[in-house]
Amino acid sequence: MASGDPFQHAGIRQADQGDLLDVFRIEKQAFEQPWPFSAFERYLGEPGFLVAERPEAAALAGFVVADTIPNHGRPLGHIKDLAVHADDRGDGLGGALVDRGLAVLRAQGARSAKLEVRRSNDPAISLYRERGFEYYRTLDRYYADGEDAFVMVARLANHE
Repeated sequence: MASGDPFQHAGIRQADQGDLLDVFRIEKQAFEQPWPFSAFERYLGEPGFLVAERPEAAALAGFVVADTIPNHGRPLGHIKDLAVHADDRGDGLGGALVDRGLAVLRAQGARSAKLEVRRSNDPAISLYRERGFEYYRTLDRYYADGEDAFVMVARLANHE
């Protein structure tokens, strides 16, 4: 695997229509309860729907879906979905996707961002902590299989 900055081996860009099948395949591989295909269609054209390309292959390596929600007059960022293809994990790509997603949220005026993560997903929790996310609260039985979710929140650097 390549080492160093994941930007060297994966171009991160806004998703387009031609990416949806790859995104959906990665989603189904990564999660027992994947989002439906139509959910990704709804986010097309949104600045926070980003994909990472593999320069040596025609397939995608991963994606992030980040958007803002109204919050007392100031948008709150929300990392809604993140997945990296199994072949591309462990090389920093998930962190690069989160960083780029947070940059989009910051540019949209968000001062903080939240996400939900399975209580049992230690690798993801670790990744989010490295990016400044902290535990906020537990959502009991959040997932369809009954597992709890942790809500994590990060303050975004203010560049105003």
